[in-house]
Amino acid sequence: MNQILIEKKLYVTPELKRKKKVYKFHFILSIFLVLILISLYIYAEYDRNKSEQVSQLMLSDMNQALEEKKQAQSDVLVVVLNQAQEDVNVEVLTSEENEVPQKDKYATASGYTYYTIATISIPKINVNYSIIQGETGTEKEIDELLKMSPCKLEGPEPNQVGNFCVVGHNYRNSRFFSKVPTLQIGDTFNITDLTGKTVEYEIEKMYEVVPEDTSCLNQETQGEKQVTLITCTNDSKKRVIVKASEVK
Repeated sequence: MNQILIEKKLYVTPELKRKKKVYKFHFILSIFLVLILISLYIYAEYDRNKSEQVSQLMLSDMNQALEEKKQAQSDVLVVVLNQAQEDVNVEVLTSEENEVPQKDKYATASGYTYYTIATISIPKINVNYSIIQGETGTEKEIDELLKMSPCKLEGPEPNQVGNFCVVGHNYRNSRFFSKVPTLQIGDTFNITDLTGKTVEYEIEKMYEVVPEDTSCLNQETQGEKQVTLITCTNDSKKRVIVKASEVK
C-alpha cells in the first residue's frame, strides 16, 4: 500500500501580510520615539548644565566685584594737612552712604536685560547662587530668567525691610532650588547684597500651596526683614514655600 506523504505548506494570506507590515511599522515607530526621547533628555541636560555655568559665572562676577569693593574701602588715603592747622575734623563717607551699588548687567539670547542684585548661600544643601532681576517683571521675562539663576519675584531690595521673595527652579537634582524642599524649620541661610552686607535668615515656616495662591508674597512684615524662597514640588503640581526672618 502506497503511503502518500503530503507536505503541509504555510500560505501567506493578504491579511497576514497586512499585520506583518503593521507590526514592522509599529516597531520602527517605537525605536524612532525612543530616540527622540533620548535626544530630548540629552538636550535638556545640556541646557541645564549650560544654565548652571551661566549662573556660576554671574556669581563669580559678583563675588569679584564685592571683593574689589571691599579692597577699595580698606585703602586709607592719608592727607597731610598744613601743620599750622591744629584741629581739623574730616568726615569720610563710605560708598554705601554716597554711592548707588553697581549692578552687573546681562542679556538673554532673546533680548531680556537682567541684573545681579544679591547672592544666596544655603550651606546645609550646598546652594550658592546669584539672585537676578529683570527690567520688566513680565511672566515671559521671569520664565526666561529662571533658566539662568534664582530670581527676585517680589518685595524690597535685598536685606531691606519687607518680604524679599526669591523663586528658583526645582530640576529634581542638585541644581538651583532642587533641594530647598529638604530644608527644615530652624535651618539658616545668608543673603549678601551689592553693598557687601551679609544677613543671616532663619527658617520659621515651610508649607505647600497651589500655583494660584500668591499669599506668600504679602509685604506686611511689621518692620522686619524677611525672605521667602519659592520652588516647585517634585511633581510640579504645587509650590514649596519657605519663610525666614533675619537672625538678630
